[in-house]
Amino acid sequence: MHSSLNDGELRPPAIAIRDLHKVYGGVHAVDGLTISVPQGSFFGFLGPNGAGKTTTIRMLMGLAQPTGGSIEVLGLRMPEQWLEIRKQIGLVPDDTLLFDYLTGAEYLEFIGRLYELPRAMARERAQELLELFELTEALRKIAGEYSKGMRKRLALAAALIHRPRLFLMDEPFEGVDAVGARLMKDILLEQVRHGATVFLTSHVLEVVERLCDEIAIIHRGRLVAQGSIEDLRRQTPEGGTTLEDIFVRTVGAQRRTETLEWL
Repeated sequence: MHSSLNDGELRPPAIAIRDLHKVYGGVHAVDGLTISVPQGSFFGFLGPNGAGKTTTIRMLMGLAQPTGGSIEVLGLRMPEQWLEIRKQIGLVPDDTLLFDYLTGAEYLEFIGRLYELPRAMARERAQELLELFELTEALRKIAGEYSKGMRKRLALAAALIHRPRLFLMDEPFEGVDAVGARLMKDILLEQVRHGATVFLTSHVLEVVERLCDEIAIIHRGRLVAQGSIEDLRRQTPEGGTTLEDIFVRTVGAQRRTETLEWL
């Protein structure tokens, strides 16, 4: 394990968010959020549009400062220990921030160098990752010519290059075809088996239900449910068999019964 704690001591959570607030123009995007994410878990972070998911991930990534509350990542406190934290996390943001005029190999090598990998190691890992993610046919293409699914695969490859302990992923499967998504899922599951933690948002609830061993649901910036899928079934009023049922009932959405006359 990566932890240096003595035997018998519990490892700190991968993420510990306590009473987190973020206010934009008087509006609470995140409103008193408290979540603990165990190390070695595949953790789904769900909510309807505008619930505060991306704002929370931006704070975890160090891209936005909280208005109040605290964040610890792998036992290190943000923002004071951000430089130590960033070396141990892999980021896959929703908008896949790639340098469009670099080839995939150049981009991966550049990211490896940012994480202070020796040049030869960064180059070797870049080539291995391109093969792993089935991107070698696009060797001469610049990232700006990649499809959305290819960009997502390249972003995950970049997140892996320094062997992080924690992955922060905002909609990693959006725009990825079934074959690419299966490849990405298998790689992430293997990382979790080796002790890494994956924290992801996704609107594809079937994927979250299959992959995640723990799920948190937020609504209007607040935590409304957390636990395994079985825990959530027990917590949900009137039950619910699928994660979609649980999600819809938990955030209070009602099935529309009226229809338009012309439909």
